[in-house]
Amino acid sequence: MSISISIRDSIEKSSWIRKMFEEGAKLKEQFGSDNVYDFSLGNPDLEPPEEFFKAVAGIEKNRKSGAHGYMPNAGFLDVREAIGRTVARDFNIEIDGSSLVMTCGAAGGMNVILKTILEPGEEIIVIKPYFAEYGFYISNHQGVMITVDSNEDFSINIDNIEKAITEKTRGIIVNSPNNPSGKIYSSEDIKALSALLEKKYPGGRPIFILSDEPYREIVYDGKEVPSILSAYKNTFVINSYSKSLSLPGERIGYIAVNPEIESYSLVMAGLNLCNRILGFVNAPALMQRVVADLCDVTVDVDLYKSRRDLLAQGLKKSGYDFNEPEGAFYIFCKSPVMDDVAFIRHLQKYNILAVPGSGFGAPGYFRIAYCVSESVIKKAIPEFEKALKTFIAE
Repeated sequence: MSISISIRDSIEKSSWIRKMFEEGAKLKEQFGSDNVYDFSLGNPDLEPPEEFFKAVAGIEKNRKSGAHGYMPNAGFLDVREAIGRTVARDFNIEIDGSSLVMTCGAAGGMNVILKTILEPGEEIIVIKPYFAEYGFYISNHQGVMITVDSNEDFSINIDNIEKAITEKTRGIIVNSPNNPSGKIYSSEDIKALSALLEKKYPGGRPIFILSDEPYREIVYDGKEVPSILSAYKNTFVINSYSKSLSLPGERIGYIAVNPEIESYSLVMAGLNLCNRILGFVNAPALMQRVVADLCDVTVDVDLYKSRRDLLAQGLKKSGYDFNEPEGAFYIFCKSPVMDDVAFIRHLQKYNILAVPGSGFGAPGYFRIAYCVSESVIKKAIPEFEKALKTFIAE
């Protein structure tokens, strides 16, 4: 065989998100892009803020010698210091640039952490529903993903997590606002989780929280995302600018480490080494300089809110059942049948592309990404209504 068995198996069960994206390309070719309603991929359609383009132009205008050369694996110190000041303020913690590592997006950051902390066969707990790629990231580093159910409203079920902890547990991934549910985990949930992990140290080894927060800035209705970084000392925060600045193609993000984490110096050395040996080496130099100037800038979140409200109203009127998202840009709907893939296939008859919940560890649901124009949402709502009625009739 020309490729490894594990990769062959991964290809066969690879992300439903990408599969649906590819289905969309075929439908658009057949019916025209204006007649296909593609809610499959969380690819922001908003352009980056104007400040981004000004920052890029400013860097070009004020060229600095060595700005595109080799650098410390953690990234430019002045960039980390600038971002560190924002992290200290937003996460209510004393931290500076020495506790940050610039990464190739959140995916790069997650892989760097897992490479640093995992021994073969150790376990990472993941709360359902979860981002579909987590299992691949964990297996990259010979870890084992252990999934646990959330509550009916997608909040954290502490009892389920406690039951899942073993002597092999090395960490838990927390994703809030959550992809795909849009749920923001409450401060009470975070306190309870922190208290559990403080007392659950089988074998004397810390259980880390890997807090995946690329949607932290995309929240609605005055909601706030509680700071896990300041709530529990053995925490890594992984963030990116893919959503907050609409820069997914630039692959720029960071890891922030609680300065009180166990074996701090060794952990930081490990992150720096793994950033290099995984092949990232360091985050893109140009984008580091750019985001350092945009610490207090985000896309217009109100645009996402108006889309959420428009879509939610239309879906409710059409008879769909879901919890209204508190953040991110997804609605996680209940499928009318447990076979979510069958319903997704039915939606395709109406040129609607969504992603089955099975890909997120939650069969019986499907995800709608509303990072699309309002015109697409308005045209799609009647088709959603028809699809549900005809499916029930069948």
